[in-house]
Amino acid sequence: MRYHNITKDDMLNGDGLRVVLWISGCEHKCPGCHNPITWDICDGLEFDEAAKNEIFDELSKDYVSGITFSGGDPLHTQNRKDTGKLVEEIAEKFPDKTIWMYTGYEWQDVKDLSFISKVDVLIDGRYVKELRNVKLPWRGSSNQNVIDVKKSLELDKIVLLLK
Repeated sequence: MRYHNITKDDMLNGDGLRVVLWISGCEHKCPGCHNPITWDICDGLEFDEAAKNEIFDELSKDYVSGITFSGGDPLHTQNRKDTGKLVEEIAEKFPDKTIWMYTGYEWQDVKDLSFISKVDVLIDGRYVKELRNVKLPWRGSSNQNVIDVKKSLELDKIVLLLK
């Protein structure tokens, strides 16, 4: 897995103060995407122990609410194995921190991934330039959903965190 950046003290990509991992690789290539530099799966830096330790150092701070996985797309087919391992490790090591994830895939296409149950909030769906709405929290276009993952899995239907 490759990544472009680790953002610290972020307040835009999820609830509270967060660390954000910007993962390389996106198959969707949505017109108007705010981060097309992350589309190339081969671009960026190799995600190594130093990068993981940098994230863990941030997550160990009491005032950090959790981590957000963004990109690119953390659920790019070539990223799923490594993303899943990292999600599971964070969930185990930092059980009081929330895990948010952005993906261009839709809920029904990713809900059965083995590690999805460790994610707290999933923002799904491709960015649609014609549906852009800057007033919507945590998403760029009105077709995207902010999903409460645990409740959605429990009830076997999408439960929105925000409408």
